[in-house]
Amino acid sequence: MTATSAPPIRTPRRSRTIARVAAVQGLFQCEQSGDTAETVIDQFERHRRVTPSASFEDGHIPDADLKLFAEVVRGVTFKQDTIDATLSDVLPEQWPISRLDPVLRALLRAATFEIGTETASRIIINEYMDVAHGFFFGDEPKMVNGILDTLARRHDAQV
Repeated sequence: MTATSAPPIRTPRRSRTIARVAAVQGLFQCEQSGDTAETVIDQFERHRRVTPSASFEDGHIPDADLKLFAEVVRGVTFKQDTIDATLSDVLPEQWPISRLDPVLRALLRAATFEIGTETASRIIINEYMDVAHGFFFGDEPKMVNGILDTLARRHDAQV
């Protein structure tokens, strides 16, 4: 096979990263529409998880780790008051949680929920930094990094 006839190289999709992106989108939908976590999970699984050839860029989640997606969406909605209180403790005083962009708020809630799970904090931070870079092009990813780093250090100090 010559170099010109070789099949294109495809980067493997990261199912857990895709699940986290979908969870942020799902949490945004819960907040904006008032839908329950179960409704959003059902909608994502039925309408956005189509064939593996579907494009993530088109809003589909073909390779998402659906177990992680559902765990994050359910967990955040169930523990939202506690998560919001935790975030309020680390947000700058002039940026209360209600003032944050709704997508940024959903992202921080999802990441806060995951910090302290069996997944290492550094992995959670790296994953949500990737997610932040997918949604934001300004200073938001830096803010996400600072907040998550602070939360991870606080969590590690308690363990």
